[in-house]
Amino acid sequence: MARLVVLGGAESGVGAAVLAKVKGFDVFLSDNGSIKEEYVQTLRKWDIPFEQGGHTEDLVLNADEVVKSPGIPESVPIVRKLVAQGTHVISEIEFAGRYDKAKKICITGSNGKTTTTSLIYYLLKNAGLNVGLGGNIGQSYAMQVATEEHDYYVLEISSFQLDGCYDFHPDIAIITNITPDHLDRYDHNFENYIRSKFRITRNLRPEDCFIFDSDDEITVGHLSKIVVHAQQLPFSQEKEVQQGAFLKKDRIVLRYKQSESEIYLKELALGGRHNVYNSMAAALAAKAAGINNDIIRNSLKSFQPIEHRLEPVLSVGDVLYVNDSKATNVDAAWYALECQTRPVVWIVGGTDKGNDYSVLKPLVKEKVKAIVCLGVDNAKIHAAFEEIVGSDKICDTAGAGQAVKAAASFASAGDVVLLSPCCASFDLFKCYEDRGEQFKAAVRNL
Repeated sequence: MARLVVLGGAESGVGAAVLAKVKGFDVFLSDNGSIKEEYVQTLRKWDIPFEQGGHTEDLVLNADEVVKSPGIPESVPIVRKLVAQGTHVISEIEFAGRYDKAKKICITGSNGKTTTTSLIYYLLKNAGLNVGLGGNIGQSYAMQVATEEHDYYVLEISSFQLDGCYDFHPDIAIITNITPDHLDRYDHNFENYIRSKFRITRNLRPEDCFIFDSDDEITVGHLSKIVVHAQQLPFSQEKEVQQGAFLKKDRIVLRYKQSESEIYLKELALGGRHNVYNSMAAALAAKAAGINNDIIRNSLKSFQPIEHRLEPVLSVGDVLYVNDSKATNVDAAWYALECQTRPVVWIVGGTDKGNDYSVLKPLVKEKVKAIVCLGVDNAKIHAAFEEIVGSDKICDTAGAGQAVKAAASFASAGDVVLLSPCCASFDLFKCYEDRGEQFKAAVRNL
């Protein structure tokens, strides 16, 4: 019986452990920290041995193969030892893909991937397909493969998950865009991060589809250096394409094989330039999956915005509070600021991932009246923006409640308070969802 060790006891790791149990492995799960009670109960239910609060090397290093959760860097000592002794370390996505014969639509990118993934899932559900949603969103892919049967999966896949993929291949692969992100995990080398994203294309076949943003210079530049064995479907707001999606005045034009269809921008449920890109990518994926034009159009009209992504929370005293906690990098915050039409009090900060804030300066000068820093170390934010907004219009806070109260003191009727942190959340919060939830609770308590 092959021994499989899972590192990490959260959603991804526990799902992988259950799948390993179902497939007859001698499975063991090890977490260096504490495991949430809900996951402990799942492990006990499936009779899976586990440990928390540290790794027992004798129980980990004897693995035939290891599934590593995406949040664990390759630099941690136990992973280094596994690699040094030649043990194959893979991701949950790679492991689950071995046991899944469903069609897979897989989405990666620096920004827009959660919205695009959610849109595609919504489109497929509306078409009556038997579809699962997973990867970096919702229930783990491995848990679903272990316990459910689907004809399609729509999977949001992070660069960390792709790093552990070798033989996994999508039927439809999407890269929404590539901008500098997570550089702290890639030796502060942008090229390493780009190559990681493009791992989604490595096993594509001629009958598969690759959907990408042809306005994104980074994506197009890297694509020119490699060979992708799949039909390419670009989407663009700047130029017409022969196959794919493009903007024509006030509408999106979709071209796929012999058909052409249109949808007016005013019909889209999601506003903003970035969401036009997301809608294009989702519509192309739906076309490639065989969904008819009416379902695509009606779905793009009726889709509801996802939580923590430009989510309107409440208006208090004619000040609109918007939760964009999922904006954990510069580009995501750029889109959030770019689409604002009211004066902005910007809540920003957290764990910096090697951010270059210079690209935001013109937007801050144009749209932002005050800045509330929400993080342990805000020095880079002060250095980048204090001169623009003024020293009396920037302050530091160490919690969601403080941040909301400070933002309210800067705001006037007709303003928007925008939580778009531009940074990871782990200095003050468990995750970006926790940050968003605490922000919303603080707004409701005003």
